[in-house]
Amino acid sequence: MVARSRTPKDLFTASQIARFCQVDLKTIHNWADRGRIAHFRTPGRHLRFRRPHVLDFLRKYGYPIPEELDAARPRVALLLNEGALKERVVECLHGAFDIAHYAEPLDGLLRIGEHPPDAIVLAARVGHLSGPEVIEALKRGSHTEHVRAVLFADGERERQAALDAGASAHVGQSDLAGLRDTLEALMGVRH
Repeated sequence: MVARSRTPKDLFTASQIARFCQVDLKTIHNWADRGRIAHFRTPGRHLRFRRPHVLDFLRKYGYPIPEELDAARPRVALLLNEGALKERVVECLHGAFDIAHYAEPLDGLLRIGEHPPDAIVLAARVGHLSGPEVIEALKRGSHTEHVRAVLFADGERERQAALDAGASAHVGQSDLAGLRDTLEALMGVRH
């Protein structure tokens, strides 16, 4: 089941970023060329910026978050095996995020490849795969490398494996308030 309120704007142009930062367009091109802001180029060589990267950049350099970025609720996909845990997570995140959850976590993986969310929350095991294996696969794909991954990990080995695989964060399975705080920080959601 996928719950959505509206589709947030995912991509921004160099002109929009220049407007957000109140700088010249050439400055944005220079920053992109120097690697200060994550970007990609269209086949026509135009710069494009993903919402999470724009938020990271603006926060890092102390720019205010424009309403255009702040108004959209980030999409979070849940890849969790346990139904009870999934229900508790949905209840905890409801309101601040658009949540996609699936009957089967492996079905969710297929959907994520088609329509990447801003972040995923996953269990230490997703079907027959480990959470870190899923994260590594996401980070290898050019279409999904920007997706933030938060792993439910209670053991130190699981935590370290998640970070080594490219996870943005890890939280204990019982720390749902910590999960919400972590996602809000990663996505730039204001309280």
